[in-house]
Order: sequence, then structure tokens, then C-alpha cells
Amino acid sequence: MILQIEYLTKQYSHKDGLINAIDDINLIINRGDFVIITGPSGSGKSTLLLALFGLIKPTSGQIIFNNERIDNASDNIKAKIRKKHTGFIMQNFALIPYLTTVQNVMIPLSLQGVNKTEQFNRASEVLEFVGLKHRITHLPRELSIGEQQRVAIARALVHNPSVILADEPTGNLDPALSLEILDFLRKINREKGITVIMVTHSPTASSEYGNLKVHLKDGKLVENKELISVHP
Repeated sequence: MILQIEYLTKQYSHKDGLINAIDDINLIINRGDFVIITGPSGSGKSTLLLALFGLIKPTSGQIIFNNERIDNASDNIKAKIRKKHTGFIMQNFALIPYLTTVQNVMIPLSLQGVNKTEQFNRASEVLEFVGLKHRITHLPRELSIGEQQRVAIARALVHNPSVILADEPTGNLDPALSLEILDFLRKINREKGITVIMVTHSPTASSEYGNLKVHLKDGKLVENKELISVHP
């Protein structure tokens, strides 16, 4: 087990009263799982994802990571956990436009205080893994949409995290590019043993990828299904 979520709730104030963005969620995620989180808009998918490592503070409940409770940890401790153990992939890629490909990928290592030579070498290695080593000096605007998302994947991967959190990583991509990105995530999960937790609206992702399927509705977990093998 890498993550255990117990009775997790996040409430927001509204003029009509309190709204439960996520409501009393219990979930166990094992090391090496590929988790697919689905549900209609407003069901709490992204809130759950961001709450897991302290980007949103839950109202109640517990989050246990590597057998340690982290939901009540200080902001500094949560930040250290994120820097060391998590990689993030967002729908809009979140690349810094004035940095080259390799410089964008080096960012997590820079935050950890890794020396510049090692930053460059490790970033170059992971760019080769995603097929972009020949693009290390290019700026984001000089890359295709699919290449930009692969840079974002490389940045999430460069510090060898325990968990990658992906929020609609194929939301801005056409079907062919979406499959390419999903295949990269599965490759990372299988070859490197990194746990992947992905929020998606993609029917292909929800039906053909992942070994643990979680479906939310109105903030509640309404389906939790573990599969032995999906899309071999």
C-alpha cells in the first residue's frame, strides 16, 4: 500500500450552504497501481487528486502515505513530500515559455538542490526515454502539442517520484496523440513501477487503461473496481 484515504471530505461554503466537493471517500491505492478516476464535471475528481498531497486541505478525514499520516502535516512537510515523491502532469502542460525543453525538465531537480551538471544529465536521460532528446534546446512554442505534453511527462518523471498525479493529461489532445500519451503513462507505470493516479474524461482511458477504476458522482465514490489485467 502506498496511499490510504479514510473518510476524506472537502467542504466549500456557498450562499445556499455547505457543499461537499468530495464526501466521505475511502480508498486504498497500492504501490504500482495505475488508477483511473472518472466522473461527470463537478463530481470532485480534481479536488480528490489535489487533496492527496496537500494542494487542497481537506475538511476532515485522513490521508496516509507510506504508512505516515500527511493530511495534518505542516505546509513545509507537505511541500517536501511533493518535491521528493510526486510528479504532476496537467492538462495545459504548464511549461515555462522562456525555458528550453531541458531547462523545463530540470525544474524539479533544481528545487531539490541537485547540481547543474547532474540536473542536465538526468533531464537529458528522461527526455531520451520520452523520445525528445533531439529537442533539448527548443522552446515550448517550437514543439508540437504532443511534444509539449511529453516534456511535461519528462518533467514529472525526472526526479523518480513514487507517484505521478495526472489531471486530464489528454484533455487538449486529439485521439491519436491521446493514445500516445496514455501509452507513455502505462510504460512509466509498468517499466519504472511508478504509481499513476489519473483523472480523465476519456472513454478510451477509462475502458482500456489502469488496473484500479474509481468513479465519483456528486463528490461520492460510487464505484471502485480493481482489475487484474487491462489492455495487455
